[in-house]
Order: sequence, then structure tokens, then C-alpha cells
Amino acid sequence: MQAVSRRLVQRPLGGGASIYSSSSLRSLYGVSDHHLNGADNRRYSSSLATKGVGHLARKGTGGRSSVSGIVATVFGATGFLGRYLVQQLAKMGSQVLVPFRGSEDNPRHLKLMGDLGQVVPMKFDPRDEDSIKAVMAKANVVINLIGREYETRNFSFEEVNHHMAEKLALVAKEHGGIMRFIQVSCLGASLSSPSRMQRAKAAAEEAVLSALPEATVMRPATMIGTEDRILNPWAMFVKKYGFLPLIGGGTNKFQPVYVVDVAAAIVAALKDDGSSMGKTYELGGPDVFTPHDLAEIMFDMIREWPRYVKLPFPIAKAMAGPRDFMVNKVPFPLPSPQIFNLDQINALTIDTLVSDKALTFQDLDLVPHKLKGYPVEFLIQYRKGGPNFGSTVSEKIPTDFYN
Repeated sequence: MQAVSRRLVQRPLGGGASIYSSSSLRSLYGVSDHHLNGADNRRYSSSLATKGVGHLARKGTGGRSSVSGIVATVFGATGFLGRYLVQQLAKMGSQVLVPFRGSEDNPRHLKLMGDLGQVVPMKFDPRDEDSIKAVMAKANVVINLIGREYETRNFSFEEVNHHMAEKLALVAKEHGGIMRFIQVSCLGASLSSPSRMQRAKAAAEEAVLSALPEATVMRPATMIGTEDRILNPWAMFVKKYGFLPLIGGGTNKFQPVYVVDVAAAIVAALKDDGSSMGKTYELGGPDVFTPHDLAEIMFDMIREWPRYVKLPFPIAKAMAGPRDFMVNKVPFPLPSPQIFNLDQINALTIDTLVSDKALTFQDLDLVPHKLKGYPVEFLIQYRKGGPNFGSTVSEKIPTDFYN
């Protein structure tokens, strides 16, 4: 297998002496101590490996106590998709570096997913280039999951979804030892989309591929899972108010996908022989739904009678608009939007489906789960009276229960 080609850009120091010797490039991870601690700004230039990570030395049978040879920095690992991706990487013996910017409790649950010392939380500042270099220094794989579907006082759509991805790609290009870079975008990303987040994701794809033409782009559809941001808010709203608003009548089409399948697709692309490098994959579920169809599955699982209120787009936008208007005008943080997110309402005005000629799960030798049964069983927690009860059933405790 072809190894990564590396060459050092020599820059004179004072008397013209070379900064690094060639032996520093032959270390385990291909980076110097200076690069690790951000002590200088000397740059490496290299291209990604043409054959992926297939040539890495592996030890063991492939379990969590094995050594896969992969050292992956997963940006955004503390989010929804991140926990499933870290679990799949760690269980195959990879070392996972987890950059985080909040409390030290945020990545705590991830440490249990790998063998001792294999999941390493690292504090970083996404706006500090030296901090990014430090968390990327020991890696040979970089996966960017950073993204957000709403704005805050501190981070705009463009900064989170576009500029951060561009910065990570440029640092990875200068690193000299990054063999794979995977950018996670979203299905429907387009510069002409009515959604600002989708426009920012499309701009991020262009920036990443411009810096690293061999990068792999994943475009997952709306993801479903235990911590998701669609069925959970819907179920909580129904439990509180007894009905579900259908924005725009709930007639637009989309292809929600099980989050575990998306994580598996990223790992499959990472483990191949390099055939996925420079390609874009659209990861949609096997079935096409409307919000009304998906809501029917949700109502059935939480055992509540389906009750809907159809909201025209102008009314829904009027209800969601004040938060977006005030987010940068008040001296305190506003609550995160749940049902009424103006940018997501704009995205609902068009269908979000996998393109006819796009690369999909099948091109990665994967078959996505149908969104019935196990993938949505987490909704049982919203049943009124407990998991064995609910408004649509009449279950009695056996008379000998207390005997």
C-alpha cells in the first residue's frame, strides 16, 4: 500500500538553519513537538493518502482492545451523531480524540465506549488555530461533525457550518499526516436553498473540497435516534399540549435515516481502500415520508390519539420570527427553538430527497434500517402512565401482581 507522501516546507531561522530535521517526520504520527503545543507557525504541506488507511499496521482481532492503526480527531463528537460514531470507531480498536469546548462533563459518556485511554477528551477553542492544531496533531484521520440548525448570540449559521469546516480543512492540509478527511454535511445542501443552514453547508463542502480534493463528503438526511431533534420535540409537544402542529400541512417529502446507519457509513468509507475519497454520498433512509406519515409512527409508538393542527407557512414563520429577530439584540441567551425554528420552516418549503444519480448506502455495501420498530422504540418513554400503558390502550395490572 502506498504510504502518505510528506515533505517539509523549510523556512530559515535567523542564521538560515533548518527548523526541523527529517527524522522528526519519521515519528509515530508524523508531527513534531512544536506542532503539538502550537509553539510556532511553521507549516507542513502534503496530500491525503491515495489509498486511505488500508496500509496502517493493525494488531489484534478487531475488537475494542485491538489496535486499528486509526487515530481519529472527531470534531463535534459530543453531539447527536458523534456518540454513535465514537462508539463504532472505539469498538474496532481506534484511538479517538474528542475536542470539546464546554464543560468537562460533556464528553464524559464517550470515554466508556473504548478501551482504557482510547477515547481522549481534549479542550479546544474552535476560533483558535493553534488550539485546532493541538487536537489534530496526533491524528491521521479527521472527521468534522460540527453543525447547528439554529443561531445563537455567539455563533452564526455561517461560522458554525461553513467557516469552521474551512478552517479545519486548511489545518488538515498543512498538517502533513492526515490520511482521511470526512466532512459531514446535510441532505439538501445547496447554494440556492431557502435554508441558511443548507446554504452554509454547501459553501462548506466547496471550501473543504477546494482545500482537500480527496476529502469525502457525507450528506445525511434528517437523523432519527434516541437523542434526535425531531421525534423527541414532537412527542414532548404532544405530551404537553395534546396535539401536533403540521407546518405547511405536513405534505413535503423527506427521507429520515437512522443515526446508527449514518455512523456506519462514515466508518465504512474510512475503512475502504480509498475508493470513497473525493466523493459525495447522500445518506437517506429506505422510505420516503411526509411529516404527517412520520407523525403517525410517533403517535402509534407513544400510544396517543393522533391530533393535528395544520399551520400555513406564513403563520408558522410569524410564530418563529421573533426569536431570530431578537437573538442578537438582547443581552442574554434565548431558548433553543424546538418546533418553531424559522430556518427549518424555510427548509420545509421544498422536498429533501436523495438524488437519482447520487452515491448512497448501497455504494458502501450497507442497507439502512426501516424507521419502524427498534429505531423508534425510544419513544416508549413518552407513554402516559408508563411503558406498558398509553391513551390508546387499556391494560390492567394482573390481580396477582401484589401477591
